[in-house]
Amino acid sequence: MKNNSLLLLATFFTLALTQGQTRSKYLPETLPSIPQITKPKTENSVPMGAIDQFEELKLNTVPVGNGPFKPTWSSIEENYPGEPKWLRDAKFGIWVHFGPQASGASGDWYARRLYVDGTLAHKNHLKNHGHQSKIGYKEVLRDWNPKKLDPKKLTEIYKDAGARFLILQGVHHDNFDLWDSYYHPWNSVEMGPKRDLIAEWANACKELDMRYGITFQHEYTWWWWQTAFGSDRTGAFKGIPYDGNLKPEDGKGLWWDGLDPRQLYGISLREYKGVTEAAYSAWSPPKPGIYTNHIPYAKWFTTQWALRIMDAIDKYDPDFIYTDGTDQKPFSGSGTGTGVKADAMQRVIAYYYNQSLQKHGYLDKFSVVKFRNKTNGTVTTEEFGVPEKTKDHEPWIAEVPVGDWYYAPDFTYDSGMMIHYIIEAIARDGNAAVCISPLPDGSLDQGSTNMLKEVGKWMKINGEAVYGSYAWKIPGEGEITNGKLKMLPGGKLGKQHAAFNFTPQDIRFTQGKDGSLFAFTMAIPQANEKVIIKALGTTSEKVVGKKISNVSLLGYKKSIDWQQTEQGLEITYPKTYNLKTAAVFKID
Repeated sequence: MKNNSLLLLATFFTLALTQGQTRSKYLPETLPSIPQITKPKTENSVPMGAIDQFEELKLNTVPVGNGPFKPTWSSIEENYPGEPKWLRDAKFGIWVHFGPQASGASGDWYARRLYVDGTLAHKNHLKNHGHQSKIGYKEVLRDWNPKKLDPKKLTEIYKDAGARFLILQGVHHDNFDLWDSYYHPWNSVEMGPKRDLIAEWANACKELDMRYGITFQHEYTWWWWQTAFGSDRTGAFKGIPYDGNLKPEDGKGLWWDGLDPRQLYGISLREYKGVTEAAYSAWSPPKPGIYTNHIPYAKWFTTQWALRIMDAIDKYDPDFIYTDGTDQKPFSGSGTGTGVKADAMQRVIAYYYNQSLQKHGYLDKFSVVKFRNKTNGTVTTEEFGVPEKTKDHEPWIAEVPVGDWYYAPDFTYDSGMMIHYIIEAIARDGNAAVCISPLPDGSLDQGSTNMLKEVGKWMKINGEAVYGSYAWKIPGEGEITNGKLKMLPGGKLGKQHAAFNFTPQDIRFTQGKDGSLFAFTMAIPQANEKVIIKALGTTSEKVVGKKISNVSLLGYKKSIDWQQTEQGLEITYPKTYNLKTAAVFKID
């Protein structure tokens, strides 16, 4: 039975899509037709294939270009020159997490959750659009038009806030490309706003001398979209299939005539054990394994995944690329990479670096492979939280949203929590990227705008301690809770972070480009209050290594009173009016 299924898939693998007849742009010779699955097996009846018994697919039709980089991790590590200096200098960026899912005003994962009855996204979609069996996410894409989205204006705001780089969403798990995509018809030029949004952002960044990267989060798509193949479990619409079940021929005479829903939603994989259960979990992917009945489809999917990224690389020449995930790479067969093992990531990175060398003659770009262990040639991330200890063995970016990764009402906007998050990251040798989700129309609300202005004021005063900095011998000192240094909690930035209680004796450290030591007080001391930095006492094992010659307060033009004793560096805080959130002492 298994062999017959594979034979059927292989036969359909050679068939052309309906849309390929009218939109040849999306089916070049390097991209085979999507296999058609006409009769899925019974739900939850097929075991996933074992990862260790499946050899990694080699996508030999995907080019890597001319240059030293080959599609292997060993080649990438051997030829990569190391962390770009500009990333070390930048330190702070804005995560522009914006796309059609913002229109739901339901927070993150609106596209997936609108098909999960009982969720906020499901309720909002019913109220604003209608039932998901007739009006689904494809109609959201058709109607999406963020008329107030002005990338240049927003980039100016972000730069004024002190950001030195932007992370631009290219495609989220919803599988909708926000550029003039050569390989994928579901994109923002073909429908919705009919704008090349990545081009607009890239042009704004170049004009304003801002570094930028593009994210590609569509590895998730094939299991992430399994909710669209279900139906309401209760109520008046119980059992009526959602629009993920539609076929190309169902669109005849309708607005999406000529488009294939399978290129947006993928195909039903609910026959595999655990897939349906995972679809209705909060976020979890299916358990590790291989979709053994869908190997031709997996090869098509991973090939298209890679070519779409390469298309954006060629068009926009980003300073870095970003792939999402929870395992060591996309398409690992485990975690968010469940379903298949393929060398797609290595091929994309090799192509990216070879192209950069061909175009520029040097390589100062990098690839974010989320949560990957130390690999020369990749940068990793820390989502929501910041490590307790210094992490200086590899470059990394701490990433967090204010409120959520997409807009919803009643977010807490507070510059203090943003600044504290940035400090916690750089004190441990990281970079920080904060998402401030735009409104559905693409603009920022007043709370976001005010918050960013306040962050900008702080950065203008204290940027010397941020940009280009390194971690010191220890990240900080202060109150110890449960044997650990008290630090900002993890999670999305919100009320608990805005209200989190730091004192002036909670200290964080960085080391500047010129070798100066900087000490951040995580709260502003009172006038004439003594701040004692114990790590800088004359008998401390952590002492700078030489006698302190001068201490100054950034943003304060007068001299301050201080003395170095056995107990620590004692600083008398002066009376100031313009310093907020965190004061920074420069110690020479």
